[in-house]
Amino acid sequence: MTARRVWTRVVIVPALLLALAACAKNGERAQEAGAVAADADAAVASPEGAFLAYEHDVQVQLEAAQIAPRIQQVAQACQNAKFGECAVLQVDQRSGEQPSGEVKVRIAPKGVESLIGLAGEGGTLQARNTRAEDLAQQVADTALTKARLEKEHARLLSYQDRGDLKIEDLMAITTRLSEIEAGVEQATKDAAQQRRRIDTQLVTMHFDTTSGQRSRSEIGEALSESGSILSTSVAFLIRAAAALLPVGVVALVMAWIVRALIRRRRRKLPPKT
Repeated sequence: MTARRVWTRVVIVPALLLALAACAKNGERAQEAGAVAADADAAVASPEGAFLAYEHDVQVQLEAAQIAPRIQQVAQACQNAKFGECAVLQVDQRSGEQPSGEVKVRIAPKGVESLIGLAGEGGTLQARNTRAEDLAQQVADTALTKARLEKEHARLLSYQDRGDLKIEDLMAITTRLSEIEAGVEQATKDAAQQRRRIDTQLVTMHFDTTSGQRSRSEIGEALSESGSILSTSVAFLIRAAAALLPVGVVALVMAWIVRALIRRRRRKLPPKT
């Protein structure tokens, strides 16, 4: 057996086997990650035929310098429909020693996890709350109201075409038709809003600094406020002394008078034998 064959069997073959094992393990991890992501998406998807309106509240901790750019990045991704249909509802940004902010969007269900992942990239997903409101009863009531109004509208139109109607009856029918049309329009708007809440999901992302940065900021703030606290305390003591000074003077005068009376009384007493 030559030295080259020995080298191949001893070094190269085991290395190849280790590399293949590592690739297989990475593939399994990727499959598991994909399965977890799929499960997460399935967990927040409304079942077919259901009328669930989902809302998500997410707390994200980032370095102070990352908060403002991340808020803009998330808002821009929503406006550009990077992860699907999306509408920005609110952007709130606060600067200072402890910067923070909030972005509220309404997005298609398939883009929820991707947008939340973008918000927490490079940071910590501190907390997350997902809830759903069942709109089945509201949807049914709105549809029933609209159907009833449309049926009444059609019946009144047929009455309006009659030639034996009195003027006052015709005016009453016209007034009622206007009311019905306004009601149908409102029911249509309500149905559209309910459908929007079901087809899209509300995501509110709160951005805050890390706990370490907050602690350092609080210490710095306390040190910066120490001067004003000291001056306030001294001013309080001065005011208290000024307020108590007359009382102290009166107390000293009264004590001197009492002492003088006691001495005079002692002088008047007969000497003891």
